[in-house]
Amino acid sequence: MSQVVVVGGGVLGVSAAAHLAQRGARVTLLTEAGLASEASGRSLSWLNSAGDFPPAYHRLRLLGLDRYRALGTHVSFRGGLRWGDGVRASYEHQSAIGYPARWLTRDDVAARVPGVDPAAVPEEGALFNPDEGWVDLPALVDRLARDLVAAGGEVRTGVGRCAPVMTGGRVTGVRAGDGAVVGADAVVLATGAGVPGALAGLGVHLPDATSDALLVRTAPVDTPLAAVLNTPRVALRPAPGGALVMDAGWSEAEVVRRDDGGFDVHDSTVAGLLQEAAAVLAGRPELTVESYGVGRKPIPGDGHPVLGPVPGVGGLHVAFTHSGATLGLIAGELLAGEVLGEGPSPLLAAFRLERFAA
Repeated sequence: MSQVVVVGGGVLGVSAAAHLAQRGARVTLLTEAGLASEASGRSLSWLNSAGDFPPAYHRLRLLGLDRYRALGTHVSFRGGLRWGDGVRASYEHQSAIGYPARWLTRDDVAARVPGVDPAAVPEEGALFNPDEGWVDLPALVDRLARDLVAAGGEVRTGVGRCAPVMTGGRVTGVRAGDGAVVGADAVVLATGAGVPGALAGLGVHLPDATSDALLVRTAPVDTPLAAVLNTPRVALRPAPGGALVMDAGWSEAEVVRRDDGGFDVHDSTVAGLLQEAAAVLAGRPELTVESYGVGRKPIPGDGHPVLGPVPGVGGLHVAFTHSGATLGLIAGELLAGEVLGEGPSPLLAAFRLERFAA
């Protein structure tokens, strides 16, 4: 029986750990802090394959959506609505490849997407993707952690920053922040924005486009909104308990990263997000902030996932992607098979770390 250590308490790490344990491995999951305490805890968690992606990436994302539909809990598939520059071209691309898409007029929006103010929609209309949705990632991570323990695995949270231990060109375990070493036949590194730095410590270069992220959560609000909205000034969706969560590119750009590694968020940034969200909702409801999360958003240098073994480091596997929500379940499943020696998955062939060497 293989002994596997998974490092990272986000959806990618916990998904991989749960799949490994359910397939017979002895699994220890190590997290620097708590579960879903980093990117998975502040993600809009939009489930989609709406972009102009290469075929292999589009296919993997579609499989990711299918896994969520099979899961059936902690998810909502009530569609996604977008408008703004380039959206009409996106609709034409989606129609050409068979991705479910509808072009809606303002009147159509009023009838089909409750909670949206039709007056906020451009005169040309908006793109509606009926098969899209969102996932409550913190709740899903908790569920996967319970699945891991039920299958005989172990979860150790708050162990500090971890690093792979090397012997003769391969990993033999992981050293936790307190110096304790957990032995392993294989290690899965899924520490989000920390992945490129951890690999650099092993002499492996991974191009990194990681940026700052800010997710604002409102107090409960009376709105019938069920879809995910992506508009030029704000992206938002419903959340459990009647809240809304939201982010935007402009608000992320206003985050201040301090020299000590922390972050500052201006009150005006949060207020601006709330204002932009209210402006696209029917009735222009008054929104108040309940909380916000700020930190780093993991993004590989070319924007596409990095999944699979690390060249030149025996036994080490990596999961590093911006699309952790959409890919969380399928990536964990496929990585588990590879770690347990089932051979390279053709579905992951386009997402290897080796592509950057070429």
